[in-house]
Amino acid sequence: MSRVVVDVVLKPEISDPQGQAVLGALGRLGHDSVRSVRQGKHFVLEVDGTPDEAELREIAETLLANPVIEDVELHLPRG
Repeated sequence: MSRVVVDVVLKPEISDPQGQAVLGALGRLGHDSVRSVRQGKHFVLEVDGTPDEAELREIAETLLANPVIEDVELHLPRG
């Protein structure tokens, strides 16, 4: 069994009010070195056999994310 991680974040041109709220809170707490926060979703999929990148990308882009406003990043097992 292989573990695949899918990260989904809003595209850079899409406003991220949750990220802005976290950034504001960090500043109020004295964490002034943080310049940007983007909120997203993190999925962990366990798949049988060798992961099929094309199939996983299709799953991510059709079910886990809205490709109009979100970007997908797949993290496949090495080797």
